Amino acid sequence: MRVYHERLRVPFSWWLLGLATMLLLATEVVAGYAWPIAVAIYVVLIGLVAALLWSWSRPTVLVSEGELRAGPACLPLDAVGEVTALDEAQTRSLRGSRGDPAAFLLMRPYLRQAVYVEVATPGAETRAHRRLRGFRLRAETTRPAAAAPYWLVCTRHPAELVAAINGARAAARAGGATMG
Repeated sequence: MRVYHERLRVPFSWWLLGLATMLLLATEVVAGYAWPIAVAIYVVLIGLVAALLWSWSRPTVLVSEGELRAGPACLPLDAVGEVTALDEAQTRSLRGSRGDPAAFLLMRPYLRQAVYVEVATPGAETRAHRRLRGFRLRAETTRPAAAAPYWLVCTRHPAELVAAINGARAAARAGGATMG
């Protein structure tokens, strides 16, 4: 059962700004070229900015089936400690010089608020880590996100994400019974 789902999409204004910037840049570059080359330059530059913005829009934040998924990483809810919604200043502080370099961050430049998720059991394995256990070299060089001291996950709705995590943890502790 899915409790919370959010795709971290790039705002429409960034698409417009990126398109306008690439159109201006392409116009400067194509001066003096024949029209087939000019069209190719426009297509390549606009395609590059579209690919970049699309890749920034791919991660999702999901709370379901006893785990928190943030982008490619999974954290079991039984390994979650304190969960706190952060404002812009707190997020900037933990993302910057006051943050732990070992922390797992899922940040996007267009989202200014985040949720702090303490990892209560730093040695917890993730599904990806269990799959890699058989490959010795790969498993030694890959640090699972659950081994981080905390997660900092950007979101548009921090209070809703905190409520979803806490609610799903309470339901998991109650044996999967619906809390009402």
